[in-house]
Amino acid sequence: MAEKEEVKLLGIWASPFSRRIEMDLKLKGIPYDYVEEILEHKSPLLLALNPIHKKVPVLVHNGKTILESQVILQYIDETWKQNPILPEDPYERSKARFLAKLVDEQIITAGFVSMARADEKGREALAEQTRELIMNLEKELVGKDFFGGKSVGFLDLVAGSMIPFCLERGWEGMGLKVITEEKFPEYSRWVKNLEKVEAVKDCIPPREKHVEHMNYMGERIRSA
Repeated sequence: MAEKEEVKLLGIWASPFSRRIEMDLKLKGIPYDYVEEILEHKSPLLLALNPIHKKVPVLVHNGKTILESQVILQYIDETWKQNPILPEDPYERSKARFLAKLVDEQIITAGFVSMARADEKGREALAEQTRELIMNLEKELVGKDFFGGKSVGFLDLVAGSMIPFCLERGWEGMGLKVITEEKFPEYSRWVKNLEKVEAVKDCIPPREKHVEHMNYMGERIRSA
């Protein structure tokens, strides 16, 4: 009998970066231990495992530490072959990675970080900029249930954890309606599909608590 593997995830309940790792582990049926970190009081374990960035998520696999959520997702996919999330085709794989980078860098910056610092007029301009960025995802979803085709893939986990299940809660707290079903029908259909996937649904933070958390994060950004 094979020895039980050590799989431990350090995360924060409200973090899209750690939630996407949980989604992937559940999709692949990988048993893991979860350690909840506190944003303002990082544990000695987290500081020891990630001394450079001091951030979640951190995956520990058989004593090896893997950092950065997109790197962790790719590590998991290469280590456990069942239910692959990265496209087999090199071009499709490169496109998924490019759009995932767009989500984690440009969309989060325009759609929350800059928006939290802006006044009302500035927020409207940033909301329009965010819509233009998300339109790249809208076009990619035409004719598909998920970015991964018929099943949840790498970009679904990155974009899903970040936009509908995180940023939209931030916009709700700001009183903004950035995405409408009329303008983004493919995106809206995709979100409904995601919500039907057990591994995803299990990892969506509770809405009201999450809206409060995003308001708090906005205040932190403004006071920094």
